[in-house]
Amino acid sequence: MSTMTYREYAAKIEYSDEDACFVGHIAGIKDVVGFHADSVKELRVAFQEAVDDYLSTCEKLGRPPQKPYSGKLMLRVPPEVHARAAMMAEAHGMSLNQWASEVLSKAT
Repeated sequence: MSTMTYREYAAKIEYSDEDACFVGHIAGIKDVVGFHADSVKELRVAFQEAVDDYLSTCEKLGRPPQKPYSGKLMLRVPPEVHARAAMMAEAHGMSLNQWASEVLSKAT
């Protein structure tokens, strides 16, 4: 599965059978920014226009746009998973944070 992205923002997309069109929202921010279109090609354009409009509106309002994610990730895992991950990180000459970042990058 691939994700539609533009200017560091990602889209959450669904199909509305009721409206017979694709409906999307900018994912990962609290502001609600939506868009819709009848085809994937039109949806990509609508998404890009929504992101550009969101950034422009934030600028006009004098407030910084929300960023999708901070880069900080807190996980709760069973102790045995934590121990194995720490051992794998050490075996690869990395900190646990570096190793987990590399593993997550490969998985996504």
